[in-house]
Amino acid sequence: MPTDASSAEEATSFLNIGFADLSYDEALEQLRRFAKDDRFSFVVTANVDHVNRMNSKHDRRTAAALNEAYGKAVMRLCDSKILAALARICGIKLHIVPGSDLTASLFEARFYGAQKVAIVGGDEQTQADLQRLFPGPDYVVHVPPMGILHKPAAIEDVVNFVAHCKADYSLFAIGCPQSEVIAVRCLEREGSRGVGLCIGASIDFLRGKQTRAPMWMRHMGLEWAHRLIQEPKRMWRRYLLEGPRIFLIALKWQLRRARAGRPA
Repeated sequence: MPTDASSAEEATSFLNIGFADLSYDEALEQLRRFAKDDRFSFVVTANVDHVNRMNSKHDRRTAAALNEAYGKAVMRLCDSKILAALARICGIKLHIVPGSDLTASLFEARFYGAQKVAIVGGDEQTQADLQRLFPGPDYVVHVPPMGILHKPAAIEDVVNFVAHCKADYSLFAIGCPQSEVIAVRCLEREGSRGVGLCIGASIDFLRGKQTRAPMWMRHMGLEWAHRLIQEPKRMWRRYLLEGPRIFLIALKWQLRRARAGRPA
């Protein structure tokens, strides 16, 4: 289970995930430390969609792969106000560390003097856009094909790319569970180094290809609603049909916790 793996700091367990007990600034500082390592590690940022997939009874393969990835991540952060609110109801405090904000901070700080940043995802214009918007590091980009999890050769290409680059930071921008699954493969590959971060659509926000929710919606935990309005055909199932499952997952987890004699 995810709580079995070592983490950057003492973990806070919620929904069988060991969340790092770190503030936003502390998590950023840990990333800077991991980036200097000669061995590869990676960080995941949990949201409702991830937890639902990890508990899926219909797609057990994805559930198993995500649970493995979360178990092997060096740091697990909470990227959801909904998860944090559910945890609070259960008497547990989770620090909210949004992955998009974390990514933006790294770019704005020019990755704290890092020489090379590897990006898996994006398109043919990604490298030029980032070099123009955030000059400093050497950005190297690998754009994998769609449906990469069903293409072993394409997965191997990404693993080889990350190992060859030896970048301080490797950003996986190919969605869930692709990013997490391939991060595990990079972890297993001898010669890889630095830190990987599964970042979702963060680079598209920074490049202006997608518009992030206004600040008031973020503060109210309504960023999901903004994405639903922007991309209703792609997002309606995730947010309206699958999303509410998180409440049942949290209820079952809390009932098991109560039966084990832990505080309700």
